[in-house]
Amino acid sequence: MAWSRALGCGSRTESGCSCHHDGVVSSAVNEGAGALIYPHRFCSARQRNERLGRVLRLVAGVKTVDERLLEQLGRRMFARDELGARLATAMRLTKDDPGRVSMAQFHAALADGIDAVPQAPEALREFFAVIDEVPGWVDFDLLERGAEVFRRFGRSRDDVLLQLSLIGGYRFAGPADLLVLTGGLTGSSAMRRLGETQKWADAVSSPAGMRRSGEGFQLTVHVRVTHALVNHQFETSGRWDIPHYGLPINQSDQAGTLGLFSGAVLLGVRVLGRIVTRSESLAVMHLWKYVGWLLGIDQEWLFDTEGDQNVFNYHVVLAQAGATPAGAALAAALVDGQLTQNYGRLNTFRGHYARLRMLSMLRYFLGKQGLRDLDLPITPIWAIPLIVARNLVESGLIARTSLGRRYLGYANDRTSQRLLKLRFGTAPAEIGALPTLTPPLLSDAVPAKGWRQPD
Repeated sequence: MAWSRALGCGSRTESGCSCHHDGVVSSAVNEGAGALIYPHRFCSARQRNERLGRVLRLVAGVKTVDERLLEQLGRRMFARDELGARLATAMRLTKDDPGRVSMAQFHAALADGIDAVPQAPEALREFFAVIDEVPGWVDFDLLERGAEVFRRFGRSRDDVLLQLSLIGGYRFAGPADLLVLTGGLTGSSAMRRLGETQKWADAVSSPAGMRRSGEGFQLTVHVRVTHALVNHQFETSGRWDIPHYGLPINQSDQAGTLGLFSGAVLLGVRVLGRIVTRSESLAVMHLWKYVGWLLGIDQEWLFDTEGDQNVFNYHVVLAQAGATPAGAALAAALVDGQLTQNYGRLNTFRGHYARLRMLSMLRYFLGKQGLRDLDLPITPIWAIPLIVARNLVESGLIARTSLGRRYLGYANDRTSQRLLKLRFGTAPAEIGALPTLTPPLLSDAVPAKGWRQPD
């Protein structure tokens, strides 16, 4: 692998990634990355990732790689959600600053609207002026249909999100390393954080969940501000190697993550035996398109069709770096976390069964090499035939009648509640509070290579 450092830009020759010096990174990025067009991780394992993405390329029908899209993915690893960033900056101001936004003001505006905050700071007004205006393309009837379909995927949806989307994503550097740095999915917190992700997905797909007063809408906005605050913390503290990774939470990684909830889930449940019609696919895509818009993802990367999403997802795979030790640590925490949950009767047996079932499905989704990349044991796919058979019966027979769909909705809601109880244990099934940005977080920062603490 040969890299040119002439302008601090990674211009990869072996893989075919091109780098054009016709633009610069936003001036808000620290000087250590200011001359870069792309972060160093961009496209640094393209040949390896072409192998990983072969099935996705066939499914998406990609005949020629769109180098322009690939270049955009590299550039936008240095791009943030600017609206969220302005709000995070205002939330970081000192208490005596008139432009400061307090946590109480944010929560009041989220729950009851901006008019519930007397003399609201400008950054708060600007933020809610955007998210409270529903885009003209949103069709709430179609969105509700998508939510119903997404709920009906049931346990298969959760399996795909956990094994293909989440753990599968740990095979690439960047987001996995940030999660380790924040302690987001390691040690005793692993299963709770997994429960928080499930709680959000359940809320997004609940009836009327994405209406302004719905739990899905409010948790999505909560997630957006969490991302902005975490990005602000690590972008300014010196604890994140921006020249290597790009911004901690950037447009490219966010758009790629959104694709794991839409296109990847639709593909994943199909390979687990679920029949998904074209109309159902369009409805699910519409649901997540609106979620992505609320999260602040660039609108040109919000897709109406599964096919377009899969094409984009394939290019996201090509743009990634290889695996780091962070991925293996995160994967092990989630796999071994199956042993720590309280299953009730036959607790030890059920814990080991859940762990082996997960490893079996991971082998099916990621293959032997994927498990090796994450230092996980290779297990036969013994769990798959029964899962596929059950899903074929449910989606091909039971779901074809209105009574059957109601039954599946009820049964899958109960399954989801059981999973939440397992993952949260005795704690309330709630999303964690917004992170606070206090001086102690900055005082113990360790400057990353190639990164200078801002003045």
